[in-house]
Amino acid sequence: MKPQPKQYSDDDGRVICNMDLEGMREHDKIVRRDKSAPHKVVQGTQMTRSESRLYIWYSVLAGLLIVSVFSVTWVLFILFCTKIWFR
Repeated sequence: MKPQPKQYSDDDGRVICNMDLEGMREHDKIVRRDKSAPHKVVQGTQMTRSESRLYIWYSVLAGLLIVSVFSVTWVLFILFCTKIWFR
């Protein structure tokens, strides 16, 4: 047997705050089930080849910058330990 939902005497069925937000899984399921909302195709969001190359290049540069900062910090720590701390 399924558990019956609680019946409240003061519940009149009105929605106080609609929690159906666009982008949530349940909302997407409801929209697909209803098929009342047309499927929106966003035009102009595809990157060109040159733009994608620039994004890749800048992400590689950002990664190299992070690696170089950590490497320089590590080398300076080793130099500090050998020349000053352990002396």
